[in-house]
Amino acid sequence: MARPTTSSTATARARPTASGRLSPGMACDTAFRIIARRHLAAVLTQHDGTCRGDPEALHQIRIALTHLRTAIRFFSPMVDDALRSKVWAELKWLNSQLGMVRDLDVAIERVVAEAGDELAVIAELQHWDEKRAESHRLLARALQSARYRRLVEQTSSWIESGPWSTRRSKEAIRLRHCPLADHGTAQLIEWEKTLLRKAKKLRKLDVEKRHKLRILNKRLTYSIESLRDLFADESLTKQKSILKQLRRAQKSLGQLNDDARGQTLAASLNEAIPEAGIRFLDRKREKKLLRTASTAYRKLDKAKPFDSSDLTPDSESED
Repeated sequence: MARPTTSSTATARARPTASGRLSPGMACDTAFRIIARRHLAAVLTQHDGTCRGDPEALHQIRIALTHLRTAIRFFSPMVDDALRSKVWAELKWLNSQLGMVRDLDVAIERVVAEAGDELAVIAELQHWDEKRAESHRLLARALQSARYRRLVEQTSSWIESGPWSTRRSKEAIRLRHCPLADHGTAQLIEWEKTLLRKAKKLRKLDVEKRHKLRILNKRLTYSIESLRDLFADESLTKQKSILKQLRRAQKSLGQLNDDARGQTLAASLNEAIPEAGIRFLDRKREKKLLRTASTAYRKLDKAKPFDSSDLTPDSESED
């Protein structure tokens, strides 16, 4: 059996319990803790695999981290206290550490998928692999650092008993006691409207604004997934239909973002591999991906929007 790393042993004491099921009438403070625990626990579950260099563990830890950050945004302003900015900054730091290696994994997959056995491609892959190994060493060091251990402990403590949970103003108490279904419905409706409004300009967006649209798409997708306990059978069809379009758009926007990141990373190899960036420039592919995302957003816009009945099934009180 593998011996646990120093970091995994140290963070075990701070490991949150990911149990608990959401219900429509549940208070928002309780719901936030359940959701945030789930995703922080998922981050910790993938820690050792990521340290070992497992690309799938790295992918899953990034997803869990994004889920956690989305939950914090979803329950704003309830959790906007004096510590939130510190917790957020550390989670952002961790995401940046993970991001570089993940971007390289995706770029290498693209090179391998399009490559034959040409010697030039083999030489190019060697440079990509060297860059990936260097970036992973830095990531593993970060994941085994005191800063990472403090991040886990601070985040776990903040989720359970941060200042947000004890503020005594009427507004703070109202936000904590607000039924999850009420807050969830309002937030999903607001985020969906914002996403669809910005998506109408998709074909005119530059790389940076397209990336921001992708983040909005991801927030809505992950929020719906986090609230899966609340959807009754009659609402499940709508939920699945909405998620289908969001995921379709997300996949296309993600591939466009991967291409942009691949070009940036390839630029750093230009001295050794002058043609490295060419494979990430494909106008035909770009148009196809934009068309797929645009179609998904049109279908989403035509779909019946969320309403309060979706998250407040009549059978809630039945045993």
